[in-house]
Amino acid sequence: MASSSMLQSQDDPSEPTRAYTYSSRPRAVPIRKQYRGSQEANDQDDGPTRYGNLMYDRRVVRGNTYALHVLPWGTEADPVEIQKQREAHRKMLARKRAKEELEAKAPEITDPGSRVNVQTELYLEEIADRIIEVDMECQTDDFMDRTETPLYIPSKTGCDASTQIEEGELFDFNLEVKPMLEVLVGKTMEQALLEVMEEEELANLRAHQLAYQELRNTEKAEVQRLEEQEKRHREEKIRRLNRQAEVQLQQNRVKEKVAARAFALHYLTDLIPSVFSKLWDHGYFYDTVERDIETGFLPYLLKSIERTMKKRMLGRIMTDSLISDVVGKRLDSENQSPGWEKGQQIEGKSPLDACQNLI
Repeated sequence: MASSSMLQSQDDPSEPTRAYTYSSRPRAVPIRKQYRGSQEANDQDDGPTRYGNLMYDRRVVRGNTYALHVLPWGTEADPVEIQKQREAHRKMLARKRAKEELEAKAPEITDPGSRVNVQTELYLEEIADRIIEVDMECQTDDFMDRTETPLYIPSKTGCDASTQIEEGELFDFNLEVKPMLEVLVGKTMEQALLEVMEEEELANLRAHQLAYQELRNTEKAEVQRLEEQEKRHREEKIRRLNRQAEVQLQQNRVKEKVAARAFALHYLTDLIPSVFSKLWDHGYFYDTVERDIETGFLPYLLKSIERTMKKRMLGRIMTDSLISDVVGKRLDSENQSPGWEKGQQIEGKSPLDACQNLI
């Protein structure tokens, strides 16, 4: 006997399930004996018989699923569960120890030989080493055969009554059955005629229904033909209207293009010369030689002239500085004479201003 069930992890529902299997050795159903014997003999003959109760099987879920007992996946136990079990066992031992301390205990006897048996029953009896025995006899009567039980007949109640009927007193069958037979035959013939008429009426109804069905099918086919013809006419009309609309649209577009081209030609006759004149005035049209001279030669010439002028200005500055040094030295040498200093003071000018004027 084997059974299997699928277990799923509560932490990760997407984890693939594993199969929990259980198997037991098959055994034959024990034969129940007619009379009960000793339990020891039965155990020796058949061996111990073990029965399983589903109400105490831990694999069967009962009641609320929140209290579902999840079997472990592997052989290793969960450390958290082990810790919880240890805590519960420790608490149970503590409660048991406290209960034992609270219970009243008898004093302990140190010398077992000093014990004395005392009767604590309500009625005391004499205790002897040898049990008192008394012989008694009883003789029963012999068994007698039981008589057969008589058949049960209930007692009669009420009064008996009887009636004597002679031959011919009740009715004459041949005479009395004639009207009944006429009624039965008449009803049978009437029912047969009604059924025949009903069959003929049903046949006429079927023929009429077939004729009506054929006529209906013919009219339906004609209606479908007319609908198809009307549909083709309508589609042809729509197609021709669309084609005419497209032709009209093309003609309108051609007319618009011709009118636009004529207006553009009329508008551009005076526009082109004015545009070209404005572009020429703004410099969009130019002479290549003139533009090359303006963009290439003239900037080069101006840069060359600028470099030449810078060199000349540098020469002049150097010459002016040399002249200024020479004039200063000469003025220093001439300042030493008293006549020169007196003449300059009379005029009211300093020697440096005089040199500047000379320069």
